[in-house]
Amino acid sequence: MIRDILLLQKRELEKRGTEKFVERDIDFNRFLANDLVKVIIGPRRAGKSFLGFNILGKTGNFGYANFDDEKLIETKNYDEIISTLNGLYSNPKYLFFDEIQNLSRWELFINRLQRQGFNLVITGSNSNLLSSELSPHLTGRHLLVNIFPFSFAEFLRLEGDYTQLTSGEIKNRLFEYLTYGGYPEPLIKKIDHKEYLSTLFNSIIYKDIVRRFNIRLIPTIENLAAYLVSNTAREFSYNTLSRIIKCKSVHTVEKYLNYLEESFIFFRVHRFSFKLQEQISSNKKIYCIDNGFIHAKAFRTESNAGQLYENAVAVKLKKSELDGGAKVYYWKHPLRQEVDFVLKEGTEVTRLIQVCHNLNDIKAREQEEKSLIKASQELNCGSLLIINEDYEGEEEKQWFGAKRKIQYLPLWKYLAHSQ
Repeated sequence: MIRDILLLQKRELEKRGTEKFVERDIDFNRFLANDLVKVIIGPRRAGKSFLGFNILGKTGNFGYANFDDEKLIETKNYDEIISTLNGLYSNPKYLFFDEIQNLSRWELFINRLQRQGFNLVITGSNSNLLSSELSPHLTGRHLLVNIFPFSFAEFLRLEGDYTQLTSGEIKNRLFEYLTYGGYPEPLIKKIDHKEYLSTLFNSIIYKDIVRRFNIRLIPTIENLAAYLVSNTAREFSYNTLSRIIKCKSVHTVEKYLNYLEESFIFFRVHRFSFKLQEQISSNKKIYCIDNGFIHAKAFRTESNAGQLYENAVAVKLKKSELDGGAKVYYWKHPLRQEVDFVLKEGTEVTRLIQVCHNLNDIKAREQEEKSLIKASQELNCGSLLIINEDYEGEEEKQWFGAKRKIQYLPLWKYLAHSQ
């Protein structure tokens, strides 16, 4: 039976080899230049498998097994999987295991294969399962690669060399990206975004959370996910969420939110404080891994460009953080001044970022600038940026005697840079 399953997967793999591949912002040479276990982690359908296929395709022959198959994960004899792959792929140099977290005690299996000299690439769609189980068994012996849905730069590559596009053409593409998001399949295959992403959203909840964690209060996690996707880029507290979704247990709400974050639907940003206890106890802000989910699932009566702008910036910053870049926070003063993003490297705050869709709203613009200046004083940071719709420049602003230079940058230009 194992041979039949893996043979069918091999045929599916061969068909996918003809599909369009968009270059991702990954250092392929670094990826293949060692014998560490390569771990590709990220949301379902974000392109992890396709990235692995194309990277390994440059090396020659590799063996493939997809553990997102209920029949394959029932097997007790893991050595039979290896012997079958060796036969089907003529003793391949690499083994590629997809959605490995579905296999029982997979971390011990991978550790044994690595000790035996196999060159391994694995993917997974649950951040906590992979990180918590890899660390004890493969300390220092694995390379982690984070894959999100397409960044705006990758999105632009769908049409070829985007450096030849005019700024007007790029801004038109930005509207599409902010609305429909960066999930590869509906973009490449030209299928309905809303239906695809709505189905995917539900599938992640039921397949990766409800089934895996044996969730009994299914309406509770459904209501929580629906509320969060409709309130992206806003503050929340666990007590407030508990009251809104009518769940008596705050602990349950926090646990379910952890599951949603581990499955790469949402992520939290902490309020900045130099005191760790204040960071832990303060309200958080919630963001969605892809703007397309907001379009597909949020309950709204009108579009909110500011929300979409801020979420797109948050996703870019979060991806950079996971790749080893600056830690991301937000800042809020007791007198209500707020800065959308605080970037911290080591012990130093290195940048303060506001996202303001419409700078023509003078009152809103002045409030954003004043908050930046106030935060600059308190956090001792001189790099101030306002990301907006279309204005680029630098201006000196003054508030209560404090002068600061503020940089202004259009969102399309900020997002189009790979880093």
